[in-house]
Amino acid sequence: MRKDDCIFCKIIEGKIPSAKVYEDDDVLAFLDISQTTEGHTLVVPKEHYDNFLTTPKEIMHKVMDVAQRIGQAEIMVLGAKGINILSNVNKEAGQSVFHFHVHVIPRYDRKGGFTLEMKENPKAKDLSLPALASEIKKGL
Repeated sequence: MRKDDCIFCKIIEGKIPSAKVYEDDDVLAFLDISQTTEGHTLVVPKEHYDNFLTTPKEIMHKVMDVAQRIGQAEIMVLGAKGINILSNVNKEAGQSVFHFHVHVIPRYDRKGGFTLEMKENPKAKDLSLPALASEIKKGL
């Protein structure tokens, strides 16, 4: 099922043009219009799912397989030195288009166009990691 107000659904339907990198029956990959770094690609399922957490496993596996292949190609053909694979879930995590998608962001150096920084959590020393792990396990 596609959503009428979803920009990615419109791209999939051909209502909005895109620079396609890959397409099969279930997955479409196209260059991100922002080109955070040269070759920044979005990989999306053709069916609409809001995010990573709501996507069926078999579809997610297909999307991730394509993301891996694109990352390999970007290293081999574009000369990228590394790749960031990223999917944001919900607005608080930076999701701006609510159609599951994976960013494949080629990295040519550490400074170019994209920054991801994991900062030290000052409260980490006060956390009980076994208790936190136990809480997470309850939801599995």
